[in-house]
Amino acid sequence: MASVIEFSLFAPRNKKAALIGSFSDWQETPMQKTENGYFCTQLKLEDGIYQYKFRVQTQSPNFSPDEWVDVIDPYATDVDEQQKVGLVRIKNGKRIVDSYSWQYDDIPLPENDELVIYEMHVADFTGGEVDREKRGQYLDAIEKLDYLQELGINAVELMPVNEYPGDYSWGYKVRHFFATESSYGSTEDLKRLIDQCHRRGIRVFMDGIYNHTDEECPLMLIDRNYWYYEHMHYPEDPANYWGPEFNYDNYDEKLDVKPAWKYVGDVVRFWVQEYHIDGIRFDAVRQLANFEFLHWLASQAKKNTVAKPFYNIAEHIPDTSNVTTPEGPLDACWHESFHYFVIPHICGEKFELDHLKQVLDPRQQGYKTATNVINYLATHDRERLFRELGNQGIFDEAAFTRAKLAAVLLMTAMGIPMLWMGEEFGEHKRKSENVTQPKKIAWPLLEKPENQDLFEYYKKLIVLRKHNPALQSDNIEFFHEDAQARLLAYFRWDNQGSQVVVVVNFSDHNLTGYHIPNFPSAEHWQDWLANTQVEVGKDGLVANFQPYTAKIFVS
Repeated sequence: MASVIEFSLFAPRNKKAALIGSFSDWQETPMQKTENGYFCTQLKLEDGIYQYKFRVQTQSPNFSPDEWVDVIDPYATDVDEQQKVGLVRIKNGKRIVDSYSWQYDDIPLPENDELVIYEMHVADFTGGEVDREKRGQYLDAIEKLDYLQELGINAVELMPVNEYPGDYSWGYKVRHFFATESSYGSTEDLKRLIDQCHRRGIRVFMDGIYNHTDEECPLMLIDRNYWYYEHMHYPEDPANYWGPEFNYDNYDEKLDVKPAWKYVGDVVRFWVQEYHIDGIRFDAVRQLANFEFLHWLASQAKKNTVAKPFYNIAEHIPDTSNVTTPEGPLDACWHESFHYFVIPHICGEKFELDHLKQVLDPRQQGYKTATNVINYLATHDRERLFRELGNQGIFDEAAFTRAKLAAVLLMTAMGIPMLWMGEEFGEHKRKSENVTQPKKIAWPLLEKPENQDLFEYYKKLIVLRKHNPALQSDNIEFFHEDAQARLLAYFRWDNQGSQVVVVVNFSDHNLTGYHIPNFPSAEHWQDWLANTQVEVGKDGLVANFQPYTAKIFVS
């Protein structure tokens, strides 16, 4: 039985528009313009899947005035880029995205302060050079979720999964904001991945690209200067131009609407409601540079969650506490300075106590709480730690020793730790210089004893990070500093009595019988990595510290 289905297109400054699709043998169906800026029409359609697009008299300046152009629906939830059409699904007389039935919405999920995040690029997460299957899809990622659960990961941050041009890229030039990347699988496949994460107590964050779009985004073809800056497409730093930029200042007085706010707000609400995501990583916040809009957008995301924790994270390079609450619009900021200062210390290039303490205690940089920063050693944008070590001539056992030291800092510093996929077992591929060339992580590395050992080391540290409240707290104190010996000791605690002490030797010398006075008091101390009891006398601790290693003491 056919049902009445409405099609609409928001294009306030365009004069005429029509609907064409497989349901009408691609003949035009005229659309009527309403006072609120929409073109609308209704059709009687049977249940099924139909291809469609709009034909509109464009107002974009790169076309002739009022030239007719075909555009995919900016709100299309499924897209066939080869055919240049959107897909609409009708079931039981209503438009749907798909028929997926959520199974695990009632599973409790970790709070923000408990998180250990894993950044993942879907295409590169599975498969590889020795894998006869191409892999790299949502369903392939599901097969690896037990591995992530074993590692201790409780949040996955997906690099962009919106439909982008071509079948492989990092996804940061979005063309269709409501559609999912078809080369990764179907909308139902993505929902199944998210649902299976939730089943395991793993939250899912999505990369939100709200600064810019691809040059062929439908909004660009309909009326570029209504949604985008007319004279501000090229920022002062040309190296950071990634595409036409949304104009969040433009206000349509006639309709009392800010067009870019309206569209991106609809995008965020859709993803939170339709895909049950648990957080957003806002890309290029420094370039977007509109805190008023971000305040509003972040509140839209949280309004549409259902009694679940949500996390709004900024990528702002260089990082700044201004972007985090209470002063700023978002909950957290990627802590780029952690990477920037920690890596040279791991590589032995420098020892600057002030810089180290700033990033281990981000309150010194103006951040208020542990959940305000996301610490990392590497991301998709940065070279992997083993690549950095190799560049300094540090290989083999020495490299793994220093990787373990870096892991200790990551898991015991104040802030939320994040791993770039493969970092936990020593992936060392060079960062992709061309984002259209696959960089599959090398799973066979786990068959090597030293790589498996690093994985087990990370696993043990993550257990400590997740189950010791001291490491989730806002408390850190540096109680022993020795610039000459290149040694630093710090104390983490919470108000319920949990205590952790970390002592780090950043030198290439074996410190034998090293004395640390003023060691925090406790009834018992355990060397957590060695699993041995430690005697701390009235004068403090005397212990041996191997080069480029850390000891963790737990009371």
